Amino acid sequence: MSPGAPMDALIPFDPNESTALRRAFGRFGTGVTVITIAAPEGPIGMTANSFASVSLDPPLVVWSAAHRSHRHDAFVSAKHFCIHILSADQYDLAMHFASRGHDFSQLSWTNGPTGAPMLPGCLATLHCASHAVHPAGDHSLIIGQVTHAANREDHAHGLLFEQGRFGRFSPRDQ
Repeated sequence: MSPGAPMDALIPFDPNESTALRRAFGRFGTGVTVITIAAPEGPIGMTANSFASVSLDPPLVVWSAAHRSHRHDAFVSAKHFCIHILSADQYDLAMHFASRGHDFSQLSWTNGPTGAPMLPGCLATLHCASHAVHPAGDHSLIIGQVTHAANREDHAHGLLFEQGRFGRFSPRDQ
């Protein structure tokens, strides 16, 4: 621990009161993604910051969907999905899919190679076949095998999320 940075007193974790744990989890900054699927009722999207790479061989990624989400069942049953890694200027897209996952009416999109909707302007897109779904507490871990990938070749920054706020990476001078 660095001098002058006192740590909060450690307290036993109370499973009935998740505020302290939620705040601790929020200290870990993450990237922001939008995951899309082609469902029988039409395209669906969901904002998620739970994305991580798992393996290069085979190429696997993981993200998690909350059971309480009205979109949970559609995502865990989808055969294919597309992960969009958002750029710092795509805050509005993140907010849109945080609450309006069935609304693609004002968005530009195309069908990707697996049929999942593909959104333009993202830093990277990963088209995936569902590999496995595992129950994990109040979420489902969704593992996908990447079948197609693309990324922008510019130096744009990603959209980040930490402590309930959105922002962007600021490189440290070397």
